[in-house]
Order: sequence, then C-alpha cells, then structure tokens
Amino acid sequence: MTPELRTRRLLFLPYRPEHEDVFVSLLRDEEVCRWMGQELVPEPQIRELFRAILTDVYPQRRFDVWGLWLSGTYVGHAEVKPTGNVDGHELVTALAPGYWGRGLGGEAVRGLLRHAADNLGLTEVYGMVGAENTASLSMCDRLGFRHVRDVVADDGSVTKLLAISTGEATTGDPAATATGSPAGAATGKTTATAPRDPAATALRDPAGAAAGVEDPV
Repeated sequence: MTPELRTRRLLFLPYRPEHEDVFVSLLRDEEVCRWMGQELVPEPQIRELFRAILTDVYPQRRFDVWGLWLSGTYVGHAEVKPTGNVDGHELVTALAPGYWGRGLGGEAVRGLLRHAADNLGLTEVYGMVGAENTASLSMCDRLGFRHVRDVVADDGSVTKLLAISTGEATTGDPAATATGSPAGAATGKTTATAPRDPAATALRDPAGAAAGVEDPV
C-alpha cells in the first residue's frame, strides 16, 4: 500500500474520503490550470477522478498518490507513476498558489525521489517542462536534472524532457522517510515531471496522465 512520507516540512498522506473537497479546490484553481496548460475541468469530473483514486488506484496498487500537508493544511498533490512519455515512471507534484515560492516544490520532488529510490528501487527520473517555464527549468537545473530532448507538440509548443539520477537528487536535504508500509516494489526508470512556472506544477490528470512540479524555489 502507499506509505505515508515525511520531509522536513511536508507530510505526504494517502488520500481519504474526507479530502475530496480540498483536492477538487486545487484542480479547480485557474492559476494551477493555467500553468498546467489545460482548461478548467468541470467539478463533477474532478470528483469522479478523486473517487477513482480511492476505489481503483489504491485497491489495485496502480501507483502511489498522496495529498501534501503542511502543518495540518492541505497544500498540494503528489504521485509516483508509470508514464507514457518515456520508458519509466513520473514524479508528479502540484501546489496550491498560496504556497508557491517557499521551496516546497523542490522539497516535494526530493521526497518523491527518495521514495522512488529507497522504496521502489528506481534509479533514474525524467521531467517534462515547458520551454517557456524558465523558473521551473532553473529549479530543475539546481536539483541536477539534465536535458534529454525537446518534444514539439502539434501546436508548435515545446516541452523539454529532462532526466536525473535518483541517487544524485536524494543527496540533498530534506530526505523523505516512510512512516507506513512501502508500496510494492517496481523496476525501471522514474519520471519526474517538473514545474511549468514560478510555482505551478503541471498536473494534467492526477490519476492517469502526465503532471509536473510546482514551486521552483
């Protein structure tokens, strides 16, 4: 099962039914959606997505997904899951706008990298970051991501595919500590989706698609 994780400031909690409203509020935020590069999704669809996490993702152990909590307050979302972007997994984070600019994005990414390395046995991660997202690219550079290639969409927009060794990234502080039973072991590479802007991480579909990392500092 998905474990609880802790970093210096953040608690990664598996979602519970009572977390539905805060999850919906995050994904209904216009600024979050703006930097995710997507339109606002109708609330009923977001609620359906949340319930799928509880009734399908967790019971089937499809991947690990958490709410991020700071001093008892819900501040964002995180995942480690297989990705279609590359042959591996993604690390996904999204922070509420009120918590951008505090370094929580980098802390969340490091926590996920430690989990991927220590609990899942993964050795490398990737990130997909919009080329215009200079703040997030700077954060990824500080964390040690390297550029792999550019991905050009049909509309001409460019997304940068980045990669990093989990061992390289987890040497920084803070480390993540699992406080519950670790999820089932996995093999392969990990994909960390990186932020799209000064603090908004791309979260295109927290239970099935690509996402990113918010808060570049």
